[in-house]
Amino acid sequence: MPEDRPTMPPVRLRSEAELARDALAAPLLARAVRLARWAEPGKPVASGGVLSADDLRAAVELLDLAADEDGAEHAAQAWQLAVDTGLVAIQEAQESAADDSSQDSADDDTAADGEREPAATATSGEELQLITGGSPQDVLDIWLDGFETVLADAAAPDLGDLVDQISEGGEIDLDSIDWNPEEEAEFLDGILGNLYLLTAMDEEAAVGSVPLPALVASMVVPDDMDEPTDDILEEVSEAMVRLDDQFRLLAPTGLIDYQPVDEALIEEVDGEVRLHESEAAREQAAQDEEEDVSRYGMVRLTPLGVYAVRSRMLDAGVDAPVVGDLADKGADVLLDTLPGHPESAAHAEAELWLGRRTPDGAARELLAAARGDDEGAPLRRLTCQQTLSLVGGAAEPALREVLEDRHLGGLARVWLAEHGARDVPEPSESMVFWLTVDTLAAQLATEDDSEELRDLVRGLVDQSGGFFESAWKVDHPATADVLEAMGRLHPDKKAAKEARKAAFKARSRA
Repeated sequence: MPEDRPTMPPVRLRSEAELARDALAAPLLARAVRLARWAEPGKPVASGGVLSADDLRAAVELLDLAADEDGAEHAAQAWQLAVDTGLVAIQEAQESAADDSSQDSADDDTAADGEREPAATATSGEELQLITGGSPQDVLDIWLDGFETVLADAAAPDLGDLVDQISEGGEIDLDSIDWNPEEEAEFLDGILGNLYLLTAMDEEAAVGSVPLPALVASMVVPDDMDEPTDDILEEVSEAMVRLDDQFRLLAPTGLIDYQPVDEALIEEVDGEVRLHESEAAREQAAQDEEEDVSRYGMVRLTPLGVYAVRSRMLDAGVDAPVVGDLADKGADVLLDTLPGHPESAAHAEAELWLGRRTPDGAARELLAAARGDDEGAPLRRLTCQQTLSLVGGAAEPALREVLEDRHLGGLARVWLAEHGARDVPEPSESMVFWLTVDTLAAQLATEDDSEELRDLVRGLVDQSGGFFESAWKVDHPATADVLEAMGRLHPDKKAAKEARKAAFKARSRA
């Protein structure tokens, strides 16, 4: 794997069977399947598979969309999806003419009577059989093909704008319509990528919805900008309106759950559609005010959407792991990888890994992988301790075996005490201090200068008189670095000075 390959946090995926059911229940694919079955016996269509006005009205009725003011548009989109995915096959008239030479005279008679053959014929395609007779993966492949066509449509400009802007030479002047296809596709991919990241990092985001202003701001507002400028706010407003149209198009695929922007907030100024300026300015502070942020649009990536965005990331060369990928890996890989996972994903990954092993065997494997004096060893031991907390009492023999181990004796005593084990020997003072330094080194590797770490440092020093007089003597590779960090983190100037002195002694001793 290339070292510069981007890596995403792991996500939880539903089973292929569950995802296939979600795909079949998605409005757009469900309608496309119904229309494919409707066309199965053969239906005359225009070249390219375009339905006649009468057939489009019939499709609207078939799909129970007559009461929907956008029913014709929804029916046309479903028919186009059926054609694009192969649920419907289109045979142009000229393709079959060579095979029907025996009918030439009959064709002439028909032409003489004033009748014309249709330009093409639509029938059910091979993919329709896979909908009911194929595997879940077959269904997902069809759904993904359809999703890709809709995504491409979403990133394209309005067809009416294109028609109006065709240059005299018959070519589309992209500059005149202020549309860059690569930038538009990149922006939409970035938005979906941010949604994916939020879903992976935050368990609540996986079941809740994200306000559209916050999602757009994550792409538009520079990270180092404390207060958005008027130009940035206008850019956010324009992007929200554009994204609102795109999400409305994507929602029927089943990719997202979407609550659109309240149309009362949208206005047209000088031919451009945008949010009311006052509303656009206020949306930046929407989460801090009493107003209903949902009026600005709310979106959630569905489980099917997580699957689709991950598939696109894998195709783009992004490392997008799934919870459970480590279940068959060694304990060394598990302990090295879990610290980079969000807490809920790390917990689930550890449980799946433990589920493949006996408690005693898992504990021995974890403890063996946790040893070492290298820079990453403290974090491995902390991760080992956290993983072992999920193991039941059957692992006790393995923990007792390492009670006198310099690296593992401290964490073994902690585990045994937490599990109510009897006859656990008291640790020596040197073991207590070694474990303290080891734990702080692990925390420093993950939390930097967090408030929680500051509280931990303050508590350790306050509870142990003369802490620094003993700590500098600890035979641990990270002793000096830990003491130096404690001097930086402790709020009391006197204690901080003592920590720095102890760090100097530790370095001199080394």
